Amino acid sequence: MQTRELETEIKELLISSLALEDLGPEDIDPAQPLFVEGLGLDSIDALELGLALQKRYGVTMSADAQEVRQHFASVQALAKFVAAQRTL
Repeated sequence: MQTRELETEIKELLISSLALEDLGPEDIDPAQPLFVEGLGLDSIDALELGLALQKRYGVTMSADAQEVRQHFASVQALAKFVAAQRTL
């Protein structure tokens, strides 16, 4: 799967799993931060998104909080993480 396709899928997953109905995939910059500034998501959103990613792509997150923060930094970072997990 192409990176852009995966980024678009992840944007759609973000919108549906976090009920961000006022946004479309085109409204989310793949490089913008997901937490605090950027989309302004919080820790509950992170849990919901993590579960949605696990269901959709079968990826698992490590217990290392720093590593998880890096994966959840942006849509681009999530796409890289999902792509890497798929090749394992």
